Amino acid sequence: MNADPLVRNEVGGTVHGPVVQAGRIDTLTVAAAVPAILPDSRPPRLLPPPAPHFTDRQTELARLTALLDTPDEDPAPRVVVLTGTGGIGKSATALHFAARLRDRYAGGQLHADLRGDTTATAVTPSTVLVRFLRALGVAPPYLPADEQEQIDWYRTLTADRRMLAVLDNAHSAAQVLPLLPTGPGSLTLVTSRRRLDGLVREAGARVIQLPPLGPADAALLLTRLSGRETPGADEAAAVTRRCGGLPLALCMAGERLAVRTHLTWQQLERDMATAAAPSDEPGTDPVTAAADTSYEDLGPDAARLYRLGGLRPWPALTAPAAAALAGVTEPEAAALLDELAAVHLLEEHTAGRYRYHDLLRAHAERLALRVDGPARSAAAVGRLLRHHLAAAAAADARVMPGRWHLGPAYDRLPPDPRTAEQATDWLLDERENLVEAVRTADEYGLDELTWQLCETLWSLFLRNGFHQDWLATHRLGVRAAARCPAVPEVEGRMHAQLGFALKGLGRLDEAERAFTAAAEADRRCGHRRGEATAVESLGLVRLEQGRYEEAEACFRAAEDLTEDPRARALLAHHRGRALSGRGEHAEAAATLELAGRLMADLPVPDPYNQARVLTSLGQAALAAGDRERAARVLAEAAERMAREKAPVQDAEIAELRARAAATPAERRAFLTEAATLHERLGSPRGAALRAALEATETTDTTEAPEAPEPSDG
Repeated sequence: MNADPLVRNEVGGTVHGPVVQAGRIDTLTVAAAVPAILPDSRPPRLLPPPAPHFTDRQTELARLTALLDTPDEDPAPRVVVLTGTGGIGKSATALHFAARLRDRYAGGQLHADLRGDTTATAVTPSTVLVRFLRALGVAPPYLPADEQEQIDWYRTLTADRRMLAVLDNAHSAAQVLPLLPTGPGSLTLVTSRRRLDGLVREAGARVIQLPPLGPADAALLLTRLSGRETPGADEAAAVTRRCGGLPLALCMAGERLAVRTHLTWQQLERDMATAAAPSDEPGTDPVTAAADTSYEDLGPDAARLYRLGGLRPWPALTAPAAAALAGVTEPEAAALLDELAAVHLLEEHTAGRYRYHDLLRAHAERLALRVDGPARSAAAVGRLLRHHLAAAAAADARVMPGRWHLGPAYDRLPPDPRTAEQATDWLLDERENLVEAVRTADEYGLDELTWQLCETLWSLFLRNGFHQDWLATHRLGVRAAARCPAVPEVEGRMHAQLGFALKGLGRLDEAERAFTAAAEADRRCGHRRGEATAVESLGLVRLEQGRYEEAEACFRAAEDLTEDPRARALLAHHRGRALSGRGEHAEAAATLELAGRLMADLPVPDPYNQARVLTSLGQAALAAGDRERAARVLAEAAERMAREKAPVQDAEIAELRARAAATPAERRAFLTEAATLHERLGSPRGAALRAALEATETTDTTEAPEAPEPSDG
């Protein structure tokens, strides 16, 4: 049983997109092609827990509270930027404030780490918007690929909600502006080392500069973290002076005291003074000095993991990843991660997922290059890349077991007890790490790892979007494949997968060029299966462009390249759709009936695609003006599809049945069914169908609006 709302195509083992194109309504005109608030969706709750030992910031909280409590006739949402130097506690302050204020925001709370330490690590607005739209209840098949459409949907979905958003570690105003919720009374807390003056201009943001903690509060934080009695004034002053009032340095110092029970305040201060002494090493700031003293206390295995983990800006380290990096077992790696978190050299931002403050990552990287050297450092990165490749291949194979794969990572995979949904969740959790893995493999010149990692991302990107990540990774994959002549079929594969990313973004001319390049590359190396995939995909682009005759020619050419029965059945289905688009109704019906027979004769039944063929046959009957036959065929399609748990297709069939309805009452019933399904999925078509349904109340005609042209199914 195929429970996924996407259509699997075994010519190339690919899966094509949803029947209703996200963000586009073909034949019904509505005010905005965006989904309404989903009736069954719960307000998102994405805020991480606040730091347990948060201290002070009462002045800044009072300023923020006063801003929110001041009567204001302007209903515009509020934006506050918390800014300050690295290690000043911006993230902790934002989460503390958010926890104090969350009850004011019943519409939900959002959170994203924008990773704005550098231009290279900063995430795109599109990447965050996909997460936010999913959290707001939009089903993956309806997530728009185009960033501007994502912004439009997000603004509409938040327009009537009073929401709280925390956008941490922003790089620029341009990165933040698309992510601001638009509901009256909403609040966005932004943290950044930069002032982000563009937010002041464009969104009326208020800027709050965070100063270092004063001596009394710094001593209080040290006491809370260390678990010791309040030190004397001189002792506290000496340590806090070394920490510069920076909460990050104070946390490392306080937790060092907690771990080393025999360490005195005086010795701590002397150790930090020694670490801060002039040397050839860059950076003698308080954070570096505190990190040096904490690092010196680590056992050799923990110290090694700390160093090696900082070699790349990994979004998260998990126990399996750390085990590969350090060459230890997973239980040992978990214990080492806990040890590093205990002295504040790592932060456990969610259960089992650890990350560096960027200042500490830079400190760890310097140590790795000095202690481990370039060769051992590169070997450690290679181990982690191979771990990510193996884990991603296993998950991808579990999500889409029927597709064909390239690369040795898929050979002899062990049995996977996870469900497809669990494997998908793993890929979503690890997406940022896997994207970083592709970038790292490319920078290290590891071309075979680069393209293989791209191959493992296929099911993740195809089913969940993240098109900007898809483009970025697969452009690197295309380059890497061109440098791997020993595996010639890879070049066509990477071009084809890049083509699907471009197609999803609606960049059809670029997609056509990518699929053409894929077909040429596969033809040169005699890879008929890959060539069939590329030619078929080119036909799907032309089908979407309305170039039906050229599309049919592509599908016939793909048929000549494959003997696989299932592939030929699917290609017959595509040809039938192209013929219907050309108005060749009789030939279209005959071809779709042939596709149905080919599907029925397959050695492994495919009831899902049998129902899809019936859907296309019913649509062709409607186009030919034969409502009676359309109603009969679509009733059978609905019965079969209901068993496949594919709500996207259920909604499409209900729309088509409304067009084939014999009475106004039947039409209203089918429109109601279709509208309800679309609304539950977050589809923009729900609003259009509700408008059509209201129109039926004032007329007795059975003329229904045209259903959308089926896309790649």
